[in-house]
Amino acid sequence: MRLLLDTHIWIWKVGAPDKLRKRVAQAIQDEGNELWLSPISIWELAILVRKRRIELDDEIDAWVSRTLAQTTFREAPLTYEVALEVEKIRFSHADPADHFIAASARVFDLTLVTADPRLLELKTQGIATLSNR
Repeated sequence: MRLLLDTHIWIWKVGAPDKLRKRVAQAIQDEGNELWLSPISIWELAILVRKRRIELDDEIDAWVSRTLAQTTFREAPLTYEVALEVEKIRFSHADPADHFIAASARVFDLTLVTADPRLLELKTQGIATLSNR
C-alpha cells in the first residue's frame, strides 16, 4: 500500500505511537508499504506549534529533520494538479490543510491514513482511507 499520513498520524507515529490503532501501526511498520507525507503537514505542524497547541521536545526545524531522518517518506508535492483537485472534492469543512492532503491522496493514488471523521467521509468520493478510529 501507498500510505499518505495525515498530520496527526505522523505526529502520533513519532511522539505518541500508543494513539495508533493496531491495524494502522502495523500498516505503517510494514516495510512493504510506502509512507508518504505532504509538506502541508509540516506547515500545519508549524502553525500548531506557533499557537501552542502542540509542544515539541526541540525546535521545529530540528524536530522535523530528525523525524524525517528516522523514517523514509516519499514527498507528496503540492503541484498544480493537486491545487486544482481541491476544487473537485466536496468537503464538509473549510480546513485548507485537510483539503490539500485529501487532494494529494487522490492525485497520487494514495491511501489517506487518518482519524479525522470528516476526511474518512471522503471515501464516498473515491479517496481511499485507512481509519485510525
